[in-house]
Parts: sequence; C-alpha cells; structure tokens
Amino acid sequence: MKPWIRRVSRRLAEHVDGALLAAVLMAMALGAVVLYSASNASVARVTAQVMNMVVALGIMWVFANVAPQHLRRLALPLYVLGLALLAGVALFGEVVNGARRWLDIGVTRIQPSELMKIAVPLALAWYFDRYEATLRLSNHAVGALMLVVPVLLIARQPDLGTAVLIAASGFFVLYLAGLSWRIIGGLGAAGVASLPLVWSLLHDYQRQRLLTLLDPSQDPLGAGYHTIQSTIAVGSGGLTGKGWLNGTQTHLDFIPERTTDFVFAVFSEEFGLFGSVLLLALFLFLIARGMLITANAPTIFARLTAGAITLTFFTYAFVNMGMVSGILPVVGVPLPFVSYGGTSLVSICIGMGILMSIATHKKLVQT
Repeated sequence: MKPWIRRVSRRLAEHVDGALLAAVLMAMALGAVVLYSASNASVARVTAQVMNMVVALGIMWVFANVAPQHLRRLALPLYVLGLALLAGVALFGEVVNGARRWLDIGVTRIQPSELMKIAVPLALAWYFDRYEATLRLSNHAVGALMLVVPVLLIARQPDLGTAVLIAASGFFVLYLAGLSWRIIGGLGAAGVASLPLVWSLLHDYQRQRLLTLLDPSQDPLGAGYHTIQSTIAVGSGGLTGKGWLNGTQTHLDFIPERTTDFVFAVFSEEFGLFGSVLLLALFLFLIARGMLITANAPTIFARLTAGAITLTFFTYAFVNMGMVSGILPVVGVPLPFVSYGGTSLVSICIGMGILMSIATHKKLVQT
C-alpha cells in the first residue's frame, strides 16, 4: 500500500470506534436482508435504504470527528434553533395525515422534532456541566423545564412516539446528573395521580391504542389489527423461523407497516427465536459499548451525553420490540438500523458518531 493511501486511511479512521462501527454495520446488514423480504423483494426499496445507510454513515463519521468541546459549544444554539422550528411548526406547519409535524422552508420540508432528539440531551448535558460545582435541586427543576417544553410541543403535533423518545433522553440526563430516587418516586406517584387528567388530554386514537393494548380482540379488524397480526407473526416463527422470504404473515400481507414500525415481526417470523436472540445480542453489545464509553468519558458533559445517547438507543429498541410483541401500545417508533427510513437512521447514526467522538478524543479538557 502506498504511503499516501496509508495516511489517508489512518486519518479517516482516526476517530472511528472499531467495535461500535462493526456492530452498526452488522445491524444495517441485517436490516437490508429483512427489508428485502418485507418489501416483497423490492430491489428499488432496498437500494434506497442502502443509499440512506451510506448518507447516515457519512454523517456519523463527520460527528465522530467533531470534538466534544465543540459539540458543547453548539448545544445551546441547537436547542434554541430547535425550539424556534417547533414553534414554527405549531404556527405554520403543514398538516399531513392529520398531524402538523412538517415545516416547509422553501427548498424542502423538515421535521424539527428529529433535531430535538439530539439537541435536547446535548443542551441538558451542557446545562448540568455548567453548574456542576453548585448543583442544586433548582438546577434539576430548570433542566426539567428545558425538557418539558419541547416534549409538549411535539406531543401537541401530535407525535407521541417522538415525544416519548425525547422525554426518555432528557430523563436519562436528569437521572445521570444526580436526580435522587426519592424525587423520581415522587414524580412517578404524581404521574399516576394525574392519569385522569392525562387521559382527558389524549386524542381519541391515542386512547384507543391504550385500550387496544389491554384487549386487542375488542377491535380485531381496526385498532387491534396491528397488535394481533404482529404477535401472530412473532409466535409463528418458532425457534428457527420459517426461513428468509418464506414468512406467510409477511407475504400474504397480514403484517401492516412491515418495512417500518413492524419490521421486527417480519424478522421474528422468518428467523425465529434464535434470530431474534442474535439481534438482541447485537443491540446489547451496542448498549454495553456505549455504557463503557460513558464510564470512561473525561467530562461531565461527555458523560451525560454518552449515557443519554446509549440509554435512548435502548429505549428505541425496547419500545419497538415491546410494541410488536404486544406488551406496549403502538406509538410509531422504528427499530434502530432495521426499519426502513432515512430520517430516523440519520438521527441514530449522529448519536453513534457522538459516542465515537467521546471515545476517541482522549485529550479533551474541561473548558
């Protein structure tokens, strides 16, 4: 190999965490394989997703090369920009399928809630890092307010799935910043007490989703259809599955949204319990690697950011698999690296890139 090629290769890989990249690539490969079957062997759909993967990997590399201290400086401006865009959605956003989630900026449409998946944990990590030496309960109250405002704006669109993910990422920062279990328990009790009020604020379709979780058979051809068909697919896969391209629930069109939110049902039907355990092991490796990076992070900002990203990834996987398996309500959360779609894939890869940055920029100093 020529010296200049060696130098370029070394420069490109300097801030890439090899173990994390290998796990991401394996998960993407599994996603492409199951997508081919879920899309009825659509080469166009798989090609589009491969292009999404290439773009997402490129963006991941860019963020891996941005030092954490630079991310810290960008945290507050990104958060303020995200809030402004969410306010713009509420005032001028386009309504698509009954939801106001998109903002037309002339050349394209954007979904600001995706930006907040990264901006909220970064901003909270910046805030708690800034007040590390004098951290009080009032700081946690301010942090909670910083979290509640975007979550309410997103839930109002309505986009319950994204609101849940952002609420989870923010809560993880609050917890990792030292929020006591007594306060968490008190907030949990207050949340339970407020359930009647929350129920009255939910949209009709959101109430129906919760009722369907308790008894999907009450509306087997309507609200309960997704849950019933996905659980049938998961169970019918058995230990070894029906084989790639041989899933009957999949190819007889019983599974709804089978390339996006319910792709795990396709995976479980065709690869069975053994395949599902392999995918779970891969996700657990990603989470374990993320937590190791968190433990070794050199600053409070880096530690809170890495922990929030890792635990939010866990939330993605847990909520999607729980939804498909019938133990959680249907909230529209994609399965990381496996579900079809570019926007969610990019946001997840940005998180992986930030983890790589924290892992590889060893000379970070507190500023």
